[in-house]
Amino acid sequence: MYKRILLKLSGEALSGGKGYGVDLATTREVAGEVREALNLGVQIGIVIGGGNYWRGRSAEGIDRVKADQIGMLGTVMNSLYVSEVFRTMGMKTSVYAPYPIGLYTEVFNKDKAVEDLENGKVVFFSGGTGHPFFSTDMGAALRAKETDCDAILMAKNIDGVYDSDPAKNPDAKKIDSLTYQEMLEKQLRVIDLTAAAFLEDAQIPCELFALRENKSIKRVVMGESIGTTIH
Repeated sequence: MYKRILLKLSGEALSGGKGYGVDLATTREVAGEVREALNLGVQIGIVIGGGNYWRGRSAEGIDRVKADQIGMLGTVMNSLYVSEVFRTMGMKTSVYAPYPIGLYTEVFNKDKAVEDLENGKVVFFSGGTGHPFFSTDMGAALRAKETDCDAILMAKNIDGVYDSDPAKNPDAKKIDSLTYQEMLEKQLRVIDLTAAAFLEDAQIPCELFALRENKSIKRVVMGESIGTTIH
């Protein structure tokens, strides 16, 4: 069982199949699993993507820097919403961002964030890296390294890494385990490749799995591999 993990949640996965916004029932299910993991003594940081609101890379007719800034604010919205659902279910939370956002979040500080984790809070790292051109996968990798996490758990809509796109190739085969180097060489983009290179250098393993799987978060925290292990 891991002692401290960084849970990366897909914004689309939290939409509960709607593809847009956040689904309360899905969020409560996630909160219940996180609460069980906390009760086991696991320290949990969370990064949530913003794709359920905005995808900067696919925005047309707008400057990429501005598009990415809008996307970063989408991750803040997700973190504020999900953290409040967690609070209503009895958990203590804190929300950090890499830049000031009025009274809504705290500016990221490693020492304070680690203290919160050690005190049993679920710590949300919103706002990406604070810079354009970097994905929330990269933001998750950065925060995992800064806060000395044992692993990154990536909960997505897909249940693992495949040797080809399963949406296009019905014969695509799921890969149970691979190295970051293999992922980079084969250009398997289920994780942002910049983040993969960073995690390889940082020696932080990643468990990629489908959020929709029953009790997926708790099972992975307990050491069960239900998707793809990347190391």
